[in-house]
Amino acid sequence: MLNSKQRAYLRSLANGIDTIYQIGKGGVTPEITAGISDALEARELVKARILETAPETVRETAETIAGRTQSEVVTVIGSRFVLYRRAKDPKNRKIVLP
Repeated sequence: MLNSKQRAYLRSLANGIDTIYQIGKGGVTPEITAGISDALEARELVKARILETAPETVRETAETIAGRTQSEVVTVIGSRFVLYRRAKDPKNRKIVLP
């Protein structure tokens, strides 16, 4: 569970990263979930975008993916959301939380 200070820190880091996933009318597929999980292991912080054609809201989609990938929703702003999961492999850990 992230506290407010950690969330604020992760939000500041997320400003500098690019959106790497777009979720459209197909919704949250197993392939998207697996891809985001792999990206979380490599990067620890992932930003994704929900298109207008998506069947769920941004918050619902973020919560669904977070549940499936054992990650946490850092923030939801507009059509984008940010997820965080600490890398399991110590070699891949890049983010040190305050």
